[in-house]
This record gives sequence, structure tokens and C-alpha cells, in this order.
Amino acid sequence: MLLRLFLLFTLVPLVELALLIRIGAVIGLGPTLAIVVITGVSGAWLARREGLRSWLAVQREMASGRVPGQELVHGLLIFLASALLVTPGVITDAIGFTLLLRPVRRRLIARLRERFTRQLETGAAGFMGGPAGSLFWTSTRGPRTSEPTGGGREIVVEELEEDESGAPIGSPRP
Repeated sequence: MLLRLFLLFTLVPLVELALLIRIGAVIGLGPTLAIVVITGVSGAWLARREGLRSWLAVQREMASGRVPGQELVHGLLIFLASALLVTPGVITDAIGFTLLLRPVRRRLIARLRERFTRQLETGAAGFMGGPAGSLFWTSTRGPRTSEPTGGGREIVVEELEEDESGAPIGSPRP
């Protein structure tokens, strides 16, 4: 994980810098700086608009008595897109603009959900409750529904069923 973070924070900026230098050599310094400024400003505006849309959807979910899980993930991805858009660079801008597209976010959320579900089913990942909240843990063992952890605590993994609207069954309704 540390190696991945190191590569992310060193290689990506170096590649972005090299790409901006190449673009500057082809179209000139002024147009290259204009591209960086225009994508930053337009990206910030789009991120604000999409973030507001997501926030309103979270409020609607809460007003109807449902937990706004998926809309919160949309909001998190919009926040990530905003961070990428204010970072100077062509690659980060392309990824940021792509994340602002709701259909792309929906597909990404579906893939992440499938991945996490698969990890939970195989026992490769799970959540452990504790006094400070839930802590993420991993295991290489097969699937388990509960496992003693010592101290009288158990790890319990359960899957919530959802109704046709995607809300967990048993969630409060108005």
C-alpha cells in the first residue's frame, strides 16, 4: 500500500508535468496555461453543480426515511473528481471530468459493490465493530459468519436485503 501511494504521488505528477511540457512545446505556453485554467474553473463549476445535486438527493433520501448510502458514495466520488480537477494536469482533468458523469459514477459504484460483496463472501474482507466505530480487517480464510476475537467479542458479517428502491429492508419509513 505504501508503495502504491508513493508511486501515485510521485509518478502521476511527473507524467502530468511531462505531458504539459510536451503540450506547451506544441501549442505554446499561453494556450497551455489557458487550458489548465479553463479546465480548473469549468471543473470546479461542474463539481459544485453535481455536488449540489448529490446533496439534494441525500436530503430527499433522509426526508423519506431511508439511509442515503449510494448518494453519499456519489458525493464522495464528486469530491474526488473536484480534487482531480483542481490539480493541474491533463490526465487528472480527464479522470475528474469522467467522474462527474453520473452514469460513470453509477457503473463505478456497481463495480465496487460487486468487488466488496465478493470479498465478503470469500472471507477476504470484512468489518469489525469496536468502541471507536468499525475497523476494516482482512482475512485469507474462507467465508465465515462469526468468529470469536477474544474478550467476548465476535465478528459478524451479514448482508442486508434491499427493496425495489435500493433501500435496506427494515429501514425506517415515514
